[in-house]
Amino acid sequence: MQLQDTICLGVAGNFAHHLEQAGELKDFENVITAEPDAPKGIFPFYLPGSDTFLGLYSIGTDKLELPDYEANAQVEPEIAVLFDVVYDDEKNVIDMIAQKFTTFNDCTIRKEGAKKISEKKSWGLNSKGIGDKWIPIDKFEEGGVMDNYHLCSFVKREGVVHPYGVDAPLLGYSYFYTKLKRWLIGKMNTQEDFGPLEDISEHLKATKYPKQALISIGATAYAEFGEKNYLQSGDEVYVIAYDQRIQSGDLEAADTKVMLHQKVEG
Repeated sequence: MQLQDTICLGVAGNFAHHLEQAGELKDFENVITAEPDAPKGIFPFYLPGSDTFLGLYSIGTDKLELPDYEANAQVEPEIAVLFDVVYDDEKNVIDMIAQKFTTFNDCTIRKEGAKKISEKKSWGLNSKGIGDKWIPIDKFEEGGVMDNYHLCSFVKREGVVHPYGVDAPLLGYSYFYTKLKRWLIGKMNTQEDFGPLEDISEHLKATKYPKQALISIGATAYAEFGEKNYLQSGDEVYVIAYDQRIQSGDLEAADTKVMLHQKVEG
């Protein structure tokens, strides 16, 4: 699926310990949240039609291209949700309707001195990765299809497969379902340009109020290998979402796995 007309935004700090492990907690030291476990904010990684670096469509499928400088790039294994965006007459976001989800690699470079999160996110073609298929969302609330999903990730290096992120249930996200949706709507309307964050309402205006938004809802905590190892050319990245009922022999769930597989170049 091509998303060239879709604004693409990410959620920072929606899974316990990820920011600490990524060395980015200090970036948000002056950002005040409503609750201790609340995400820190949202950031853009693709703005359709923008004449900035964020106007380059950076989402690939089978290849991850590292920058041509020492990048210290890490996989950020995430779930991405495609939302329909509903505006009122004054172009405020009033609803977001979840349509489907897939796996996502919000690959990030640990760039010293970056003033905005977005500066670490999109450096060229194939700097992001998206899964091989989508799962329709019956309802974005408890009791829906996403209840049963787990997210895991691996990096294969020199023939050895290493866990990169922890295996985590989607229900382990700090903000999920209705709570996440309401928070996203609020941030899209009111988040200010402050610290590492940007004014998202201005981005919506500049991109002519897109009808859909792809939201990567936050990266899991890292396993030991993921925390200690940056990506290298020749690595293979796997980000997998699976219905945990498969493990208990539920044959109806056998065709529900979603996988992103990227070969790392550069």
